[in-house]
Amino acid sequence: MQQRPPPVNGARLLAAGHTADVWELPHDRVLRRYRAGGDVRAEAEVMRYLHRAGFPVPRVHHADEGDLVLDRVGGPTLVQALHAGDVSPPDGAQILVDLHARLHALPARRSADPGVRILHLDLHPHNVLLAPTGPVLIDWTDSAEGAPALDRVVTALILAEVAVGGGPLAGHAAELLADYVAAAGRLEPLAEAIRHRADGRAPDPDRLPQAAALVTETIRRR
Repeated sequence: MQQRPPPVNGARLLAAGHTADVWELPHDRVLRRYRAGGDVRAEAEVMRYLHRAGFPVPRVHHADEGDLVLDRVGGPTLVQALHAGDVSPPDGAQILVDLHARLHALPARRSADPGVRILHLDLHPHNVLLAPTGPVLIDWTDSAEGAPALDRVVTALILAEVAVGGGPLAGHAAELLADYVAAAGRLEPLAEAIRHRADGRAPDPDRLPQAAALVTETIRRR
């Protein structure tokens, strides 16, 4: 999808994801601009709730249509740190596990069911920034409420998708997956995670059966 124009003339593009671009703004802020536009208010409300609760997310300053203005978070992504060798796969896996645990310890915003929690549903190394104060979790587009087990297994499936993709990060992803499976505990329901990823979220849906098989085999070898 074509990139939308910058927020101001001369603005620097910091990152480009599957659905949004991140632009540098003055005063240590960034603009996350969704290429298709849309309504970011629900995403912003989740982030505001989590920020008030002390969970590490960027502070939201403004949300309007497809634009989110956020605090700029310094530091590399976890995938950059893993690729550079600055973070080991076991330590990277533990960062993912710890973020899940901290998130799922918080009450849901809407549901009163104690078994329901806020789910990120896209928690992987590209969405973790290693700030000087600690890991910060970004990109809450897919967030929902539900059983924490689904959130954990979606992370495993995303890692497996990269591992079977054959790209430059495949080897790192396979190693990280093994360490994540060892540290994450119970990883079910895989079938629900596959349906979630197949619903327009996986870059290559045809890769999902192979990725699911890798998750199953990695769990078996644990």
